[in-house]
Amino acid sequence: MEKKKINVEVSWTGDNYCCAWEDGQDGVVLVAAKTIQKLKEDFEESMRLHILGCIEDGDSFPEYLASGDYEIEYNLDAAALIRNAETFTTMSVISRISGINRKQLSHYANGVKHPRPAQIARIKAALAIIGTQLLALS
Repeated sequence: MEKKKINVEVSWTGDNYCCAWEDGQDGVVLVAAKTIQKLKEDFEESMRLHILGCIEDGDSFPEYLASGDYEIEYNLDAAALIRNAETFTTMSVISRISGINRKQLSHYANGVKHPRPAQIARIKAALAIIGTQLLALS
């Protein structure tokens, strides 16, 4: 049987990545971290501890949550996506490959403006090209 997917939206807050999950029982897990990797580690641990604590307090959760039979899918908003990409490339490179003005990308990365779906697709395509080129170096 396929694991239940839990979608978690990741945002950039100006200094950190952040994400939140509502458990459906009036509880929330909220995490912020400097890196995506640390965010994921902290979030998964916080979520696990939250669920265990709630169960110990007598709250009921769906079996997939109680047993840990779920998979977390992290979805980065435009700002988080660009900020994360900056760990291995530059805004100028993303701009050149995506064809999106560097200043506009900066607005997206800082949350000043929010890109349309077509712009997000261009950014993701550019990052895929950059990734392919980096892999070709090995």
